[in-house]
Amino acid sequence: MKRKIATYLKASSLVLLAFCISNFSSAQELKSLSGANSPQDDQNPVWIGDNVLLFTRAFHPLNLGGESDPGDIWMTKKDEQGVWGEAIHRADLSTDGYDFALGLEDVLTLLVYHKGSGRNGLYQYSKFGTDWNFLRQVNFEGLEELQGQLLGRVAKGGKLIFLSAKGPDNYGNEDLYISEKIGIIDWGKAVNLGSAINTKGQEMSPYYNPSTQLLYFSSNMHDDAEGKDIFISKKTGEDWKSWSKPERWELISSRGSDVSVTFISDDEVVWSSTRNSDGFADLMTFSTKVPLEIPQEFSTAPPAILPPKKALADVSNNKSSNEEVTLAPIYPKSSIGKPEVSMEQIQQMAEAKPVAEVTEAQTPEENPVEWLVLDGKNSTRLDYEMKFFNGKNEVIFEDSSAYTLSFLKESNVNLIKVKSAGFFPKELTLKDINPLDKTVVLMTKLESGSVLLLENVNFKRGTAELEGEETEAVLSELAEFLSENSSVKLRINGHTDGGGDPSLNKGLSLDRARSVRDYLVDHGVTFENLRIAGWGGTRPIASNATESGRSKNRRVELEVIQ
Repeated sequence: MKRKIATYLKASSLVLLAFCISNFSSAQELKSLSGANSPQDDQNPVWIGDNVLLFTRAFHPLNLGGESDPGDIWMTKKDEQGVWGEAIHRADLSTDGYDFALGLEDVLTLLVYHKGSGRNGLYQYSKFGTDWNFLRQVNFEGLEELQGQLLGRVAKGGKLIFLSAKGPDNYGNEDLYISEKIGIIDWGKAVNLGSAINTKGQEMSPYYNPSTQLLYFSSNMHDDAEGKDIFISKKTGEDWKSWSKPERWELISSRGSDVSVTFISDDEVVWSSTRNSDGFADLMTFSTKVPLEIPQEFSTAPPAILPPKKALADVSNNKSSNEEVTLAPIYPKSSIGKPEVSMEQIQQMAEAKPVAEVTEAQTPEENPVEWLVLDGKNSTRLDYEMKFFNGKNEVIFEDSSAYTLSFLKESNVNLIKVKSAGFFPKELTLKDINPLDKTVVLMTKLESGSVLLLENVNFKRGTAELEGEETEAVLSELAEFLSENSSVKLRINGHTDGGGDPSLNKGLSLDRARSVRDYLVDHGVTFENLRIAGWGGTRPIASNATESGRSKNRRVELEVIQ
């Protein structure tokens, strides 16, 4: 009920938003697509021509999966006066799982991604009149390896797909990838766009214009980030890792999270934003079509920071006291964590004389740990509380804002607990800390439709018996949290890998979900607030072809149902 109240507030704020926000100039006044928006989460707009805009709407009661459905495809049309009509549910393009449209391969073929239902993967739909008919699944090598919040677009021409996802070669959280079409229903393995674009944070919802070679995407890893902003980068070479330094698109970027740009024409753009921000996104555009202020100059992205010619740790062992050591240059960082330095400066650094004589091993000064705690759904910053533990004993610091990773190790800290009001608590270890950049912590909101993976909950092999002190610590913490939030109702979903007998797997997954429920009830959680389900190996999140993938599929998840 709390979520519904919040979403009604969101809807009422749209009118105020349309009349009051003029962030950039009087000629670029913002407006919401009032006919298309709803109190629910409206995002990922995709223009398919004929005045039709497709988008994904989450948690709507008319979705095929009801209010817990993470996203069905909806449609809005723009009339001759430029007014966006009331959104229409496209059940012919949706499932009871997560669905989004990537765009057109050609005028009659639409690509749609489905996950968490009977269809898992990328599918073609063929247009017949005003309807879309299911055609077939396409072959996309390695798609099952891409996890996280998967979003993507087909570039104009239908030969390229740009995606955001968590892959095996990620730099941080979601990265940007590209796949090229190699057959009628065949797409090549997704290739990471490289460190000129991707950071330790989230890069999401890419839109690529082949005619201008400009890539539009959203990122949260920049100075003063309060959510995700829109960035633009230009392709600078023949390969897909050659990009200019990304520039923030100030025209659109706001205090909320701005994602999923789609161009309707050269002068008209639609995107989704949480700028009014209760965490749910609206579809936005400008009230007047005027030439868009798009950056025209893009600097060449400098190379990654070079490693030192000799590791400093080797100096005392391999160098005499009078030998000189050339230290690698440390480049200044740009607003999104990439080196920002001209090619002339790089050349000057390369030609410079050695800058230091090393007589003993030197250790560079260590910076304090920096945290970026975000809502994992929309990447808005959160207020949080953080505590440090050595086992079960809390470690208290006088000045917790100035500690380094080395200091935490010396203090015997081995567990960090992060809490934020309205979100599930999260536990980290020192291995999760990024010593070179901000450590990003993604929190799961306590709202209908949210799914939380119970990490470090283990069972004795082939049984439903809970195992290990770590398992008990995680479930004990969870029981305390649920007791404090006694109105929340959850479904505990058990999953196995795809090996063995399907009926036995389903029974084992249900028994494991029951074991978790029994533990929580024994520790004070109301029995009526917990439901259980066993899915066996029917809902994999990784490939069953590898042991790593199978271990990820053997899991227990919490799903908020109320």
